[in-house]
Amino acid sequence: QVRLVESGGGLVQAGGSLRLSCAASGSIFRIDPMGWYRQAPGKQRELVALIFTSGSTKCAESVKGRFTISREKNKRTVHLQMNSLKPEDTAVYYCYAGGGAFGDYWGQGTQVTVSS
Repeated sequence: QVRLVESGGGLVQAGGSLRLSCAASGSIFRIDPMGWYRQAPGKQRELVALIFTSGSTKCAESVKGRFTISREKNKRTVHLQMNSLKPEDTAVYYCYAGGGAFGDYWGQGTQVTVSS
């Protein structure tokens, strides 16, 4: 089993920055990739960014150039640095870990609110 715990959400003005972190515990050897999804009110959950153990990353077009995903060397923690935030970035952000045949894992979610 894998447990994901997020931190770092909050309220920020447009143009500001936030950093989200997600710490994984449990059977982390089985997870790849790790990353973030988000869900705004009335919308479907969407991919924000993923990082693979190889170091490669995948980002949504809407956040390219503004958001950066990174993973600590111990591979237990991922960070999402969010710069130049826009009101449309407002959502609940969920940490994600792909478990392959074991299934996917999700954090409890952290609220990010960007005021205009």
